[in-house]
Amino acid sequence: MTRIFKTALAALWLSFGAGLAQAGPVQDLLQEQGDLIEQSSRRTIQPAIEAIVASGLERVQPVLQAWQDKALWRDAEGRFWRVIERDGAETLVDVDTGEETGPADTDAMEQIKPNSGIRALIGTALVQFQLSDPEPRRRREALVSISRDPEPELLAPLRASIETEDDADLRARKIRLERLLTMRFGANEAERVAAIEALSTDTAVEVRAALNPLLATRLAVVPAGATPEGNVARALSPGGERLSITAAYARLVEEDLAPARPTNSDIRAALEANRAEGRVGGVPLGALGDPAARARAYDALAGQGLVPPRVEDSDVEATLEAHDFFDVYTEPSEAVTDAARAAITSIGIRVGAMRGVDIGLDALSLASIYFLAAIGLAVTFGVMGVINMAHGEFIMMGAYTAYLVQQIVPDRTLSIVLALPAAFVVTFAAGVAMERLVIRHLYHRPLETLLATFGISIALQQLAKIIFGTQARPLTAPDWLGGAWVLNDVVGISYIRIAIFVLALLFLGFFLFLMKRTRLGLETRAVTQNPGMAGSVGIDPGRVNMLTFGLGSGIAGIAGVAIGLYAKVTSEMGADYIVQSFMTVVVGGVGNIWGTLAGAAMIGGLQKGIEVLNPSNTLAAQTYMIVAVIIFIQFRPRGIIALRGRAAGD
Repeated sequence: MTRIFKTALAALWLSFGAGLAQAGPVQDLLQEQGDLIEQSSRRTIQPAIEAIVASGLERVQPVLQAWQDKALWRDAEGRFWRVIERDGAETLVDVDTGEETGPADTDAMEQIKPNSGIRALIGTALVQFQLSDPEPRRRREALVSISRDPEPELLAPLRASIETEDDADLRARKIRLERLLTMRFGANEAERVAAIEALSTDTAVEVRAALNPLLATRLAVVPAGATPEGNVARALSPGGERLSITAAYARLVEEDLAPARPTNSDIRAALEANRAEGRVGGVPLGALGDPAARARAYDALAGQGLVPPRVEDSDVEATLEAHDFFDVYTEPSEAVTDAARAAITSIGIRVGAMRGVDIGLDALSLASIYFLAAIGLAVTFGVMGVINMAHGEFIMMGAYTAYLVQQIVPDRTLSIVLALPAAFVVTFAAGVAMERLVIRHLYHRPLETLLATFGISIALQQLAKIIFGTQARPLTAPDWLGGAWVLNDVVGISYIRIAIFVLALLFLGFFLFLMKRTRLGLETRAVTQNPGMAGSVGIDPGRVNMLTFGLGSGIAGIAGVAIGLYAKVTSEMGADYIVQSFMTVVVGGVGNIWGTLAGAAMIGGLQKGIEVLNPSNTLAAQTYMIVAVIIFIQFRPRGIIALRGRAAGD
């Protein structure tokens, strides 16, 4: 009963509003284009959209928006209505006044359902209205639409919208887009050149993509000594770097300036098609195995007019000498192409410099990773002189500890905050246990220490495989570490790498404070320089060695947390960093934290530089880096910063 009442009420409203709906200019315009609108065909709808936009009526934008959103309906009498949903009920909206006129009985109406192609065309038409829409989202969508499908008629409304734009980011995007459109569709040459010059400092990809078509060329052929029509880019020499002899002659053939040159397959096909009584062109079939005989047979057929004549190399050379070749810009304006060429050169220089900055940031990021991985080794190897081949496994233990913490604490930020001290405690305890059980019995016996720690390394890897399996485990970074800090289309660095860089600086400060301002640091330096004298003044060298080794192991565990945020967490992840860690410590100078920092910078920069020169082969880049390090050590065996301490005389 309620539904019948609503239907009757809707019908009453439709009848009541009929006069108003038929009298408005928008309604009249829709009635004129009604057949095209109802057909909903992309091939035929463009005239209807253009007529609606060209009308200049105030209510055109909401009508187009409703049409695109499938909110445009037509009643049984052919009138168009917008239908909106309010409080769960559908309401009629007059297309001319925008006023709500009553409930809508959509069961008795026909919905206009444009397909995706038509909606795209409507979206393009809406752009000029959306550029000044109160909602920033719609203005942003309009800019995207213009970038995707630029048209000359969109330039004027785009310029008009810049003055009223209050959003700084959108205003900058509008100015750039206006210049891009002016560069292509400007009213005069001076306007276009000014737009190009304004973009000559912009390194955005879309700017370079817009400039390149202005320098597109076509190959032009003219008689020798003549000058081609149009904006000449350069003269070409057949056989040169830009134009091969084959391509030049092919162009002459295309222009009907030279006969086509039969290929070997063409010649064989012609000989096969003209066999007669055991001969071809008077040459016996048995003799056609000889290239010279085939040539005589083909020439005989050409003399009879049966096949096109052969073109000898001398003929090709003579034909090419009779013509000149030029690259001619498709852009007719010489001033525009000159400005575009200068802009691309300027942008190229800037992009090259920015790529250098980007490579430098990558190298700095890689150096911070190596420093973080090596700082623990700088303690155990650099200060204590212990060759700990299990250092990489302490990194692995720290990463797995963080993984376990994340399984318990679902909050990503809190889990990482808790994982850092947890990884330190776990790896510190493991380092102390390793020092007490193995290392302290092998001091001053480097070969035995190397073998023992190498065995422990293998054992820890196998233990991790038994516990966690061979599959990589996810260590998820917090959302605020997702993404990257992007300066422009060339320079950018991920937030995770920035965080690792900051963490490396914090550990540098922590280590310096520990060694220079604490009793443990004082005792460590004393034991390092002269363990006998340190013991004679009441310092326990065994205790200091135990704590120092545990400290180095704990720092390696924290490094594992940081590295695990962007690298795979597996039982073998430590092996990826042990070689670089040792190289960092040795190259920088054993026993000196500043040397470790310098070594990390050198190793990171060297590896990144080699990767840039040889990007297709990462393994080869690592090999070259190791060779370069070996050569460096030959000339500076004590590292960048000379070693001081008890191992200096070894």
